[in-house]
Amino acid sequence: MLARIMGTGMAIPKLRVTNDDLAKIMDTSDEWITERTGVKARHLAVEEGTSSLAIEACKKALDNAGMDAHELDLIIAATVTPDHLLPFLSGEVQAGLDAMQAAAFDMVVGCSGYLYAISVANAYVKSGMYRNILIFGAETLSRIMNWEDRSSCILFGDGAGATVIKASEEGVICSVLGTDGKAGPALGCEARPLQNPYVHNEWDYPYVKMAGQEVYKFAVRTVPRSINEVLDKAGISADEIKYFVIHQANLRMIEAIAKRLGQSMDKFPACIQETGNVSAASIPMVLDKINREGKLERGDKLVFAGFGAGLTWGASVLTW
Repeated sequence: MLARIMGTGMAIPKLRVTNDDLAKIMDTSDEWITERTGVKARHLAVEEGTSSLAIEACKKALDNAGMDAHELDLIIAATVTPDHLLPFLSGEVQAGLDAMQAAAFDMVVGCSGYLYAISVANAYVKSGMYRNILIFGAETLSRIMNWEDRSSCILFGDGAGATVIKASEEGVICSVLGTDGKAGPALGCEARPLQNPYVHNEWDYPYVKMAGQEVYKFAVRTVPRSINEVLDKAGISADEIKYFVIHQANLRMIEAIAKRLGQSMDKFPACIQETGNVSAASIPMVLDKINREGKLERGDKLVFAGFGAGLTWGASVLTW
């Protein structure tokens, strides 16, 4: 049996912050941000938290799958910005869904978190240990951004994306994962509470620090390689893939990846223009977008791929 996605859902905070809004509080402009990143707006948490966004996205995914929370065997959360260190995020979501029969745990793998989670879910399904699994990525990255550093904060947003997995004859065909811990300092941060221009807490923790050019070069080199590796492993050509669902880090990165793969940008759906980089939530958020738009048909071949802090990367090829 394989892990097959049966439903999707997403949630974003109410507050929408455009590039022009940011230009009022820092030295930047819509033209500067759009040209470099493709981001036009992002949503920032004020009243919401990581857990409330996650619960909303998970409820939508369960509804889309036609499944009740009481049917779940396992819940896997991917996040680097939980509301609490303890209790952990997946446990909070389990309680919020009243899915008390399900085991739950978190994965802290940065932007690659969803890819690692779906690979783990597939292994559980193949082993026969679990059949119905809820996987979600949820982030409130605005709490760990330096809102005076226009080179980084303009990229990120808050939100959650979720998928419901069921054991099936078709699903995740294979995955590849990787980590380069020696390069980890290129993108790092310590945990801290919610902090952005619209909500303030008196804390003194470090912000995200990112060597932008180093991460960019890593991404455009590593992601196409991992995609080609997983396609070779699956015995499927890139031309057979309907969509490449790529981590939404930067639209220019996605364009460079498409070019290296020799594939049209039409096969690379995006939501970064409206959401910014939402780390572990970005892949399931893009997936929910194209699912709700009716662009997916059962039997379609998809590739998920991403990269992030760690430095980590991964790719999966699957049948929708």
